[in-house]
Amino acid sequence: MVDAVLFDLDGTFADTAPDLGEALNHVRALRNLPPLPLEVIRPQASHGSRGLLKLGLDLDPGTPDYDTLRDAFLQHYEEHLCDRTKVFSGMSALLNELEQRDLPWGIVTNKPHRFTVPLMEKLGYAARAACLVSGDTCAEAKPHPAPLLYAAKLMGVAANRCLYLGDDLRDMQAARSAQMIGIIAAYGYLAANTELRDWPAAGSVQTPFALLRYLAL
Repeated sequence: MVDAVLFDLDGTFADTAPDLGEALNHVRALRNLPPLPLEVIRPQASHGSRGLLKLGLDLDPGTPDYDTLRDAFLQHYEEHLCDRTKVFSGMSALLNELEQRDLPWGIVTNKPHRFTVPLMEKLGYAARAACLVSGDTCAEAKPHPAPLLYAAKLMGVAANRCLYLGDDLRDMQAARSAQMIGIIAAYGYLAANTELRDWPAAGSVQTPFALLRYLAL
């Protein structure tokens, strides 16, 4: 049986792509470039500032102006991180059901702490989460299992009794390494050609609420 549920944040718990995309287009405007449509940005929205700057400006760390434009991106995002962000449809009902069953839930994300906690507070879920583990909470981030193991420790639950829902390959790799039950959020930020059957996961869901069927694994 599952004793606790953990969620990735971007593309799993909440649809953050609109605000991340706005931050990217803000930086593109600084370069006199037209905005990218959200449907182009969405599949990369889980990959943080590095992935988005690569998508929007073809910039890599170490290239000229990378640090300046990354800082501009992060500053804009910090100021607008919950203008259009919402939890995915069905997530609120899922959390209510978990809480009715006395199952603790938490967040394990590669998003830095400076964004994770304020975003969860603005969404209204920070106080309800049993833990909020960010990308800079531990010495290693996903796909390393350390953040997931730390979350299990904070909740007082054995790792192999935890279920982890995420929308990226690194989420499933981290879950496998932590001996957690990894479930793919197939509604998340996945590229059209993604082969989910190649991921080390126990299953997938098309909506958050569908996760309930895995709680008896």
